Amino acid sequence: MCLILFSYNDHPAYKLVLAANRDEFYGRPTKNAGWWDDQPNLLGGKDLKEQGSWLAITRDGKFAAITNYRDPKHIKADAPTRGKLVTDFLLNDHTPEDYLKNLQESGSLYNGFNLIFGHQNEIFYYTNATNFYDKLAPGTYGLSNALLDTPWPKVVKGKNKFNNLLKANHDFPVEHAIKDLRDNHLAPDQELPDTGIGIEKERQLSSMFIEMSGYGTRCTTVITIDKQNEVRFKEVSYIPENDFSTSFKIS
Repeated sequence: MCLILFSYNDHPAYKLVLAANRDEFYGRPTKNAGWWDDQPNLLGGKDLKEQGSWLAITRDGKFAAITNYRDPKHIKADAPTRGKLVTDFLLNDHTPEDYLKNLQESGSLYNGFNLIFGHQNEIFYYTNATNFYDKLAPGTYGLSNALLDTPWPKVVKGKNKFNNLLKANHDFPVEHAIKDLRDNHLAPDQELPDTGIGIEKERQLSSMFIEMSGYGTRCTTVITIDKQNEVRFKEVSYIPENDFSTSFKIS
């Protein structure tokens, strides 16, 4: 994922509301969201190149989502795939606290990443960019390719739109959130971060929804978990095109 907006225990009807865009090369083979054939308790999209995921949830309410941390000066060509960090947490009997210990010990092996993980009652954030973790307090958060809540233009705009939907609607409007995440307006140059990739790429990557030659937003996903532990999951894939939605009760 390259933009994740989420509200944790900060809405009268929901424990969690999460809306996210996945940005990736168009040619990277991907299986659209669904229950995995080989792991029937796991729901999410699948990276067919490395067999990991960028965002997934289990029938018992564990979930994880990852973004890359943009740091072109410290790219390791032989680093393991970051998508396995999502599935390793979800498919093994780790508590979030146990997994944090694993991340702190092995996080330096990977290229830069941010990981949001936990379950509907407890959410953690970890980044190997600074080997930092935090057990998140109730609130609304935004994450792109820098540290959590770094005020990049897309994060600021995304959180504003997201908060407006949370405040105006008791029943979170999933379709409206997906529409908001299709915002492809570029940020003004004076608001762009400097991450070492040059002004033109900073400009192209500044929108919430990215459209570049060979690279861009591949899908939008919205997950809600209400106070009765009912999960709604909807994903709209753009390349390849597909709409998927389901709901289930946390077991």
